[in-house]
Parts: sequence; C-alpha cells; structure tokens
Amino acid sequence: ESIISDVPAPEAAEGSFQLLATALEWDSYEGKYVVGKVERGSVKPGQPITLATENGSTGAFKADKVYGFKGLAKVATDSAAAGEIVAITGVKDAQIGQTLADPADPEALPTIELEPPTLSMYLGPNTSPFKGKEGEFTTSRQIGDRLKKELETNIGLRVEDEGIGFILKGRGELHLSVLIETMRREGYEFEVGRPKVVFQEKDGKTLEPYEEVTIEVPAEHVGTIQSEFAKRRAELLEQANISDSSTRLSYRMPTRALLGLRSQLVTATKGTIVMTSVMSGYEDKGPAIDQQRNGVLIAWETAPTTPYALQNAEPRGTLFVGPGVEVYTGQVIGLSTQRDDMDLNVSKEKHLTNMRSKSSDGTVQLTPATILSLEQCMDFLEDDELLEVTPKNLRLRKRALDRNERKKKDKQ
Repeated sequence: ESIISDVPAPEAAEGSFQLLATALEWDSYEGKYVVGKVERGSVKPGQPITLATENGSTGAFKADKVYGFKGLAKVATDSAAAGEIVAITGVKDAQIGQTLADPADPEALPTIELEPPTLSMYLGPNTSPFKGKEGEFTTSRQIGDRLKKELETNIGLRVEDEGIGFILKGRGELHLSVLIETMRREGYEFEVGRPKVVFQEKDGKTLEPYEEVTIEVPAEHVGTIQSEFAKRRAELLEQANISDSSTRLSYRMPTRALLGLRSQLVTATKGTIVMTSVMSGYEDKGPAIDQQRNGVLIAWETAPTTPYALQNAEPRGTLFVGPGVEVYTGQVIGLSTQRDDMDLNVSKEKHLTNMRSKSSDGTVQLTPATILSLEQCMDFLEDDELLEVTPKNLRLRKRALDRNERKKKDKQ
C-alpha cells in the first residue's frame, strides 16, 4: 500500500509541456508522427507547440491529434500526462533529438547524438535489358521522391544525389537492406551496387570503423570459423566453451572485412551459427583484404535457359537459375569453381538427329538452382557487379554487360 501511495497520479504533474522526440513515423493520411515520452506537463489536441533546441525555439505548430498506445496499436486520446508515451501529429518539422515544448517556456532537453553512417551503397534506376518490365516506379525522379520521403523518418540515412543515381549511407547492411526490400515491395525497380565502408579523415589520417563480432557455434565448426576469420585478419578476443557442444568466440575486425562473411558462415556451419556484431569505434585504415570469392558464370546471350545447356554448365560451378528462365547477356547465372569469370551459353538447344539411343534420349536431371536472398545477393557483389532489384526478381549482373568491354577493363 505504501508503494502504491508514493506513485503520483498523472494529473499531479505540473509545469509546462515537454517531450523529447525519440522516434518518427509517417503515413499518407496523418503525415508525420512524433513519438516520445511526455517528460513534463500534459498535451492535448489543438495545443500550441514549439520546437526547442539549445539555440532557442523555432517554429509555431499545433498538435492536431494525440495518440496513446495499446499494445502496438495507436489509440486517440483527449489528453496525455507526464510519463505517458504518445504519438503527436501536426509538428511536421520535428526531428529525432529535438524537444517539443510549450511556447511560453521553450526549455530544451539534452539532445540525442546519432552515430555517423558506416556503409554506403549506389542506388539508381535499372539499366538492364529487362528494365521497365516488372516494376511500377522505374525513373530516377520517382526513386528520388521516395528517398526524400524516407529521410523524413529514417534519420540514420544519408542520401547524396549523383545526377542519375544516388549514394545511400546507413548504419550497416541490415539498415540498407530493409529500405531496399521495402521499396521493392512498394513496386519500385532499381539497381544497387556493392556496399562500401565509409571512411573518416581525422588529423590527416584515414580511419575506418571496427566491429566486435560474437559467435556461438557447435564445437565441430570451430575450425571453420577460425579459418575464415584468419583470412580477414580478425583479432581473436575470447574463446570459451559455453556447453559440452557449443563454443563462443569473440573477434574484433574492420567493418569492410565483415562484408559478405555472414552468408558464407551460415553455409559453412549448416545454418547452426549464431552471429551478432556491434560497432566498437574507429581505427587507422589497415591494408587491403584479398578477394575471398571465386569468379562467376555469366550468360552468353539473351534467351531462355534450356535443360540441355544447364546440364553442360553444372560441372562449371553452382547455378543460380533453373530451366526456362529469361536471362540476358552479362547476367550472373552462377558461382564458378575457378577464380576467373567464365561466359557460358545456357540457352543452347539440343540438335535433333536421326540417331536414337538410350543415353542420348534420357531425361535431363538437374540439381535445383541456388536461390539467393536479398542479403545474400548484397554480400555476393564485387566492385564490377550490380544487383537488379524488381518486385518479382533479384538478378545479379556485371556493370559492363558486353564481354568485350569487360576484357578491355581487365587489361587496363
């Protein structure tokens, strides 16, 4: 009873209104929602609001609607007091870290500092031979408008206009892949390049982000984990047995060495790995890391694939396409067993003859194609490759579709 009596009722909160914006949401009906906890006072629909910063107050707004939360759903309310988490509409210029306050007493709360982006990626309109066939929004202007809308709520994202395409900067592969998948489901068609690390310049030195990686894996796969991390010059911090059959390993490594590693380890450990990473700061840029991936198999011509041609291509590597799939010249159709790229004709048909035999007329048996997810495709990319993203398909391709152009660039 004494504990309950010590808790003040919401009506007892005094002072002018104050709320720190900790999240932003958006929809096409209400516009921008400012989400945060009421630190002081109370707020109700129609109440005047100003944005308070360390340099003073800016703007005059009015709270159109005030929503509380019931589970994950928003519920309109007539008033919200101190201690309640609410979503307020009508403050269109608010950003995360700013304080919503009473115009009569615009006192700012301590701001939230955002960490700088660690990865960048090219995103632009689709330039493949299949452009415009599967997406509803395909132009650079439409993509640019969508990214501007994303910037209203995704404050960790940075967008730089490159003329035709854009450079996205975010807080990691997951941050960027969520945006790509969201745009894809909304009907956008575009292409993206390989994720690259964002370096920083300080005191004449180039710094790169480092991450601390923690892995839990069955004991039989520890050797595989150690081998892969050794190739990427990772520093082992700790290794401990957490059970009779499971081992935990902690590494510290540059972010650029972590790119493409997760999907490889999932395959190497048969899906038994548990892997997490957290940024641990910036250090001097280290030496370049050797390419870890083999070359790729590239489609020779634009045509549907045939079982006969795929059967002949199977010994060359792992295929990403099955029979009857439309491919184009320069499209990546598989991972080669060799270090160099290889152009293959996967659309060749078997010529009929008058000779008949049991071996020649047998049914073609193909290994099922390996279908890569969006994250796996992003990890797979090299500098000379692009990922074509449409609402229906993900296609890996070379930047230069013509094989003669690729040969010239290789010589240069």
